[in-house]
Amino acid sequence: NPMNWKADAECEGTVPMNTDATGSAPGHSQNDDDRWLSVDEIAAHLGIKRETVYPWITNKNMPAHKVGRLWKFKKAEVDNWVRTGQAGTRPEE
Repeated sequence: NPMNWKADAECEGTVPMNTDATGSAPGHSQNDDDRWLSVDEIAAHLGIKRETVYPWITNKNMPAHKVGRLWKFKKAEVDNWVRTGQAGTRPEE
């Protein structure tokens, strides 16, 4: 997935053309909690393996949104799910 890079005369190094000097898209911060996270990103955030995410979606009602064939997550929703103790519950049988 090649990115277009340009030399920035005001700072050493290069920055992607579609981002600002912080590496973020214009108008967005890198710590933007409102962006959609991938399975790999949410797994890293929670400190779990990506393979654990899928059973948590199905068995523990982890908040997730299907976008086409991909699962996407809002960090705030997942954090709230963990904080409210839902991540630690076992599915009812």
